[in-house]
Amino acid sequence: MSITPFYAGILGLLLVLLSARVILARRGLSISLGTGGDLALERRIRAQGNLAEYGPIGLILIGLLELEGSSEIILHALGILLIGGRLLHGWTLSFTDGNSFGRTGGMALTLTAIGFASLLNLTLIML
Repeated sequence: MSITPFYAGILGLLLVLLSARVILARRGLSISLGTGGDLALERRIRAQGNLAEYGPIGLILIGLLELEGSSEIILHALGILLIGGRLLHGWTLSFTDGNSFGRTGGMALTLTAIGFASLLNLTLIML
């Protein structure tokens, strides 16, 4: 069973949701570019952009580990950390006033997944 495509699919759907929220807000505010000074729109844009910035590298690192035959438990643990982090961060930033717990916790989970996946990939090439 392929593991990475499962997590890629979830992140893809999250990106669609966050993108739709940006599009709907832009349409409702008649803003075609930028934020027009609207803080809620700025949060939505950053939630979408942050997912686009961190999600792909996390998936690439997990995918490389999967190609190298890493344990399914490790792959799922990294995938759950990545998805959990992106959901927590994206939800907090896009759907709330951006409280620091959700943003901080989401980034901590995301960076933990990326950091461990990076270290594991480096370990594999040194063996």
